[in-house]
Amino acid sequence: MTEKYSKLVIENIKKLVYEKSSNQRWSEVFSNCFDNTLETTVKITELGDTFVITGDIPAMWLRDSSAQIKPYLAVVNQDPRIKQLICGLVDRQIKCILLDPYANAFNETANSHCYHQDLTEMNSWIWERKYEVDSLCYPIELAYLLWKKTGETSHFTNAFKQAAKLIIEVFKTEQRHEHSLYRFERFGERPEDTLSNDGVGEPCGFTGMTWSGFRPSDDSCTYNYLIPANMFAVVILRYLEEIFKTIYKDNALAEKSKLLSIEIDQGICEWGIVEHQGKKVYAYEVDGLGNYLLMDDANVPSLLAAPYLGYCSIDDEIYQNTRKLLLSDQNPYYYKGTYLRGIGSEHTPKNYVWPIALCIQGLTADNQDEKVELLNTLVQTDAGTNHMHEGINVNDPKSYTREWFSWANMMFCELLLDYLEIRKLE
Repeated sequence: MTEKYSKLVIENIKKLVYEKSSNQRWSEVFSNCFDNTLETTVKITELGDTFVITGDIPAMWLRDSSAQIKPYLAVVNQDPRIKQLICGLVDRQIKCILLDPYANAFNETANSHCYHQDLTEMNSWIWERKYEVDSLCYPIELAYLLWKKTGETSHFTNAFKQAAKLIIEVFKTEQRHEHSLYRFERFGERPEDTLSNDGVGEPCGFTGMTWSGFRPSDDSCTYNYLIPANMFAVVILRYLEEIFKTIYKDNALAEKSKLLSIEIDQGICEWGIVEHQGKKVYAYEVDGLGNYLLMDDANVPSLLAAPYLGYCSIDDEIYQNTRKLLLSDQNPYYYKGTYLRGIGSEHTPKNYVWPIALCIQGLTADNQDEKVELLNTLVQTDAGTNHMHEGINVNDPKSYTREWFSWANMMFCELLLDYLEIRKLE
């Protein structure tokens, strides 16, 4: 795909990274990763929109596709074709949401391909129908950032407005999941791939937060008020408030977004903050009935990513208390070994740390030394591939999951651009 865009623009940012990097391996890996997503995962369809596969799976996740493309905002003002690519992705994502706001991954065409024959309301466009709050957040974030970076508003179509209204309706419905029609069951696979109680999930009480069936790992929630996903929802509802007010001149919808954002945020403050060893921390999941989990998962949104998502500042006291917990043995998915230490996931084997989590750790670090250490670790544990993997064995970097993983590749690029303070290519 690179030939469809200005090679000069891409080469200029790679040159800038090379000149500023104190470790040659940083720029080598960046160069491979920054090219890889455009070359292997992006397609301009016959409809003129943009379809982005996650990597080694021929389907588009709303979450992954947004994260994969986000670092190209650094060059979006230098190449109108890249701007159109991002506009085209927002266009495709909006079509997907209007097809089914409960689905997390979609096919390029109505070919009826799917990951598994699940008991849920499928259609021919859907690859998988695991309802995850973050799937509805990521496209709004991308659309908002594109507007703020470029001033572009062409992607704020009537369809976008309808999808945004639908997102609000779904979030409000799922504040009281007992009234929802969403069901999901998968048989014969991992227990984390299905919902209990005939596809409804575990009981939960009203909190003001919005219910999520699955985590951004695509694993089912233990307790269905997923705090980091609700944090992200608070942020994108604030974005929608601004979009409705400024772009659509619709004060009623702006107010609706604002009020829902406040309700969810109040739910987080009342139910999502718990006492741990004499300090207030964020729980990962709660059920509104008194149960909660203290942990974090590598996939984003995560608790570690709260400042990255725009929910709170890095120096927020509760966040810092939570961060210390997450980056310690008190987090059941924090692993450390000979070569690596960091956060992994239930989605991959024990003692496998995710580069995505290491990148988020760097993007939320309050000092440059920690970012340098993490960048060095990332390039030293890529098993000589010049790409990022999904998970890496803490004691053997040659043992990893997924040969290459576009989301992880682009998170590395985002971390390096952040460290080098390259917000955009002037």
